[in-house]
Amino acid sequence: MLTLVDPLLIIIALTVCVAGIVQRSRLWMMGRPGDALERTGTRMRSLLVDGILHARILRDAFPGFMHLFIFLAFLAPVAAIVLAQFTVAVPGSFSGFISVMLDLIGLAGLVGVGLAAWRRYVQKPDRLSDTKAEDGIALLWVFAILITGFSVEGLRLAITGQGAATAPVGALFSFVFMPLGALQPGLHALLWRVHMLLLLALVAALPYTKFLHLFTSAANIFFKSFKHPGTFSQINFESAEVYGVSAIEEYTRKQLFDLDACIRCGRCQDNCPAHLSEKPLSPKKLIQDMKAHMEEKGSHHGCEKALIGDVIEHDVIWACTMCLNCTEHCPVNDTTIDKTIELRRYLVMTDPNFPAEAQGVFRNMENNSNPWGVGAHTRADWAAGLEVKTCADGEPFDILFYPGCAGAFDDRYKKVATALVKIMQKAGVRFAILGTEESCCGDSARRLGNEYLYESLAQANVAAMQGYNVKKILTICPHCLNSLKNDYPAYGSSFEVVHSTEFLLELVQQGRIKLKGGDPVKVCYHDSCFLGRYNGIYDQPRTLLSSIKGVKLVEMKRSRTRSFCCGAGGGRMWLEEHHGKRINEMRTDQALETQPNAIATACPYCLTMLDDGIKAREKGESVKSLDIVEFILNAME
Repeated sequence: MLTLVDPLLIIIALTVCVAGIVQRSRLWMMGRPGDALERTGTRMRSLLVDGILHARILRDAFPGFMHLFIFLAFLAPVAAIVLAQFTVAVPGSFSGFISVMLDLIGLAGLVGVGLAAWRRYVQKPDRLSDTKAEDGIALLWVFAILITGFSVEGLRLAITGQGAATAPVGALFSFVFMPLGALQPGLHALLWRVHMLLLLALVAALPYTKFLHLFTSAANIFFKSFKHPGTFSQINFESAEVYGVSAIEEYTRKQLFDLDACIRCGRCQDNCPAHLSEKPLSPKKLIQDMKAHMEEKGSHHGCEKALIGDVIEHDVIWACTMCLNCTEHCPVNDTTIDKTIELRRYLVMTDPNFPAEAQGVFRNMENNSNPWGVGAHTRADWAAGLEVKTCADGEPFDILFYPGCAGAFDDRYKKVATALVKIMQKAGVRFAILGTEESCCGDSARRLGNEYLYESLAQANVAAMQGYNVKKILTICPHCLNSLKNDYPAYGSSFEVVHSTEFLLELVQQGRIKLKGGDPVKVCYHDSCFLGRYNGIYDQPRTLLSSIKGVKLVEMKRSRTRSFCCGAGGGRMWLEEHHGKRINEMRTDQALETQPNAIATACPYCLTMLDDGIKAREKGESVKSLDIVEFILNAME
């Protein structure tokens, strides 16, 4: 039971904790106001599922269960102390069950601490290469709380000789204290005080130590954005004086809160293609560097370090492929690409300082509405001789086929666009194209930071599509899919947008196209980042390929949500790789490990990058790269 002094100690601990959080909040409040809070019920469910029950953390089993054990064990002594202050009539069997569960949870906590120490100081995975003294102190602190808790329980059992059956771990500890005899009561009182003081000290120290994540991580899960992943904020070009971000306080308050929510677990780094290919970027380090700068800026208003250049180097900003792996695997819903895109926007639109290759891409898109710079008047030439109708012809159509820049101008991907046209014609699909009225979707412009150019392209496309009363759009490029489906609604569109893999699977299931058998072939499918992580399309491509008789589908070690980027996302299709290994060749090697006859893709960028990777590995004679559309056309009766 608590003494008369203990309530004062509790008040002091809570006061110090609250004061620290208030002080910390001043750093977050340096930022701009963000979006209003909405969907409170959904947020509470997210907090329960991802925060309390650890659903996202448990995706990575070893560290996931390790953290869950420690988390539950941290709550157990707090619950025990609170319950000990009340006299409640509880059925004996139930109280015994609670006692056993608390004991087992505490034991799990000790196991979790041991696993954490083993992992951090013995295994030493790359993701934990930035281990600090506070990490070890935190583990020792939790260990001390658990050990003193079990010691108090063991002494109680040794003194009373009762309750061992409902406290199995405590019973083991009681054997250690049996020989102490008359010293047991005094030691029991002493260890109880130590145990409680350790807990109160932890509460007080929470805002000033690594334990802050107990608050910030849970809060970040609650306050997470419900916007589609990878969708960026718009810029009001009429009122904004500066485009993008060049100072830490120009981020929103939620973005600054993200920095404190990061627990340095390194899952983002473990899945980042830029980091794994030895580029300067580590998402974890990016967040931590920004956090350190925020703290410095908050404590020293005269801080002269520049966010861009001094804190975050230019090569780091341009290394990101925006594959969304970091967001997908962060257990606390931190985001990095939203922070990176703001830096790119500043370097492109406010203080021009960006890769030289991007300048040519921007010029091509401005003058001819495609990154290759081919004359816009030739945009429909790919369809010559295919008897494809344009919307301007005035004939009724059910779906608008949007081939995108790759389908219209890239020689390799023109074949894919042509293949899809032939499939639709055989299936009796009524479709049309915009032809020369079609503009680039703008994905590369936006992700390279040229929001003004992106907006002009998006508005032109929306106006053209609305002018023909388009209801449904078919794409072959996941980047086009993502732009038209998830970004364009901000400009007034309300189209249904589907990818070729979704559409073709529907035709197969409806019996409108029939697939014949072929020679046995082992096919390795590569998940496009923008098809998979951005739009959740994983099963449809696989189902399509598996529906072709003779196809044996094999998986890479990194597939589905853990798929490795081809290296062309985030506008990097148009930029050279000046550091480390080539991402596309690394991905090609991962595919070749499955010993396939063919690598299947569903994205023009992926097809180009993997085709180049196959050539680099001199495997062109034995391994082919094909789009799934081509597989379907070749297999049709």
